[in-house]
Amino acid sequence: MTLRLYDTKTQALRDFEPITPGRVGMYVCGPTVQSSPHIGHLRSALVYDILRRWLNYSGFDVTLIRNVTDIDDKVLINAGENEQWWALAYRMELEFTAGYNTLGILPPTYEPRATANIQQMQQLIQRLIDAGHAYVAADGSGDVYFDVRSWPDYGALTRQDVDNMEDAADADPRGKRDPRDFAVWKGHKPEEPASAAWPSPWGEGRPGWHIECSAMAARYLGANFDIHGGGLDLRFPHHENELAQSTAAGDGFANYWVHNGLVNVNGQKMSKSLGNSVYAAELLDQAPAPVVRYYLGQAHYRSTIDYHDGSLAEAEAALERITGFLDRAERRMRGTRFAGAGPVEIPAEFAEAMNDDLGVPQALAVLHETVRAGNAAIDADDLSGAARAFGAVTAMSEVLGIAGSSWADETDAAPATALAGLVEHLIAERQSAREARDFSAADRIRDILSAGGITIEDTPAGAHWSINGK
Repeated sequence: MTLRLYDTKTQALRDFEPITPGRVGMYVCGPTVQSSPHIGHLRSALVYDILRRWLNYSGFDVTLIRNVTDIDDKVLINAGENEQWWALAYRMELEFTAGYNTLGILPPTYEPRATANIQQMQQLIQRLIDAGHAYVAADGSGDVYFDVRSWPDYGALTRQDVDNMEDAADADPRGKRDPRDFAVWKGHKPEEPASAAWPSPWGEGRPGWHIECSAMAARYLGANFDIHGGGLDLRFPHHENELAQSTAAGDGFANYWVHNGLVNVNGQKMSKSLGNSVYAAELLDQAPAPVVRYYLGQAHYRSTIDYHDGSLAEAEAALERITGFLDRAERRMRGTRFAGAGPVEIPAEFAEAMNDDLGVPQALAVLHETVRAGNAAIDADDLSGAARAFGAVTAMSEVLGIAGSSWADETDAAPATALAGLVEHLIAERQSAREARDFSAADRIRDILSAGGITIEDTPAGAHWSINGK
């Protein structure tokens, strides 16, 4: 089955056909590093990580570019007088990177910063001026604006008529021919730091937000590339303006526009004004990283997810069923001819779900059904069936990035080692009691372990212990 993706521009599911067979160029709008990352930033990055993993599994060589907007009005405002803007931007960038890494999000092929691509932005602006689609403000501010009425296709992404659009609030409207014109270059203002300005043919200044992504996407993926991704909140004005200025300059730009849904908190839109923002560090303090990843990735990428108090507990229980089976199957097959065996293959139903607009909920249903079948095979001592299920669950989990040895938490190594030593000692005493036919003593030790949340499973290969069945 061919991968189908919902293209926001055409508002339809489309078969994915890459420009170059076997290769995919994907640009994802990364963060504006003005403040700490929140749950929505993590969700968006995770969506495109899953898409990338599936494309890789499907045999594509993926080039993923995820930018960093490190110069912007909000960066300058948040830095204030107590910190250099570039220091704030870098500090926040590190926080974003830490959050991505903690969730197991693969690093992009390249992660360009806006400040490292000023020349490319200026070249694109000049092309727009030469083509009659941008103009230098007549008020002497040094601002340069995109002339929205000069481009007949403006509004094509969001299917809006220009007369019904909101005014662009990204610069002083006095220099604009139309209040909807947006800034591609912002002249330097006296109250702004001198370090936040670059020389240009139109005077010192800095790029507008929208021109940054257009220039970086073209530089690293070419004038025409496969997929442009980002949060649904970026459709307008950011992505609309990207599309307009790039195509007006003569670039094909993105063939597919993919947008992920947003995150609500207790049924309300997350916003600073409501004081309900859930930050990445806060979320990752509440549960292990694989649980957070499972929670953020389990819904369909285009849906809105709602974060509430029980969200992570539900995700943890679901993930434990997967990891519990993998552990159980590995133990049972240890020492048999099935150890390490089993074809690591994706079930056809899982592939169909993923190819149908990245249907992760349906794919997870296949994964959990395979877990159920695998546990049933172990119960029936069908090691061949258990091995097949083990291989399939392993492959599906790796595609979704929700299980694997890479999730081992080294910070828990010392207490885990101490606990293991105590439990193993009690298990050895219990085994000695059983061999001596002192079953009351063996049962007493089992009860002590059970009261402490330790589950004992007696297998032909010996007793195995786990915490609450994990």
